[in-house]
Amino acid sequence: MSDQLDLMQGTLDMLILKAVSLGSLHGYGVLLRIQQISGDQLAILQGSLYPALYRLEHQGLIASEWGESDNNRRAKFYRLTAAGRKQLRVETEKWNRMVALMAGILSTAPEQG
Repeated sequence: MSDQLDLMQGTLDMLILKAVSLGSLHGYGVLLRIQQISGDQLAILQGSLYPALYRLEHQGLIASEWGESDNNRRAKFYRLTAAGRKQLRVETEKWNRMVALMAGILSTAPEQG
């Protein structure tokens, strides 16, 4: 999958918050949801995902409870908290401002002289 893009630093947390905002998911399900909604352009490594899930839960942005996965295995399911919804809004606004700023910078033409 050489067409996949690398994540910019700091975006994994935002992507996780977005994924769980769409519905409660177990850890591997979060990974698959991000891959799905990115049109298979992003692949998250499990070694990055699980520390981020732990960090977000520790910050109170997601909450977890034990349940049973589709293949009848015990799994921890994550859901967005009220604080997580607020953080997702804030991060989305900051991301959109950064995208607009970068687009303006990159579209700047050389000065005529």
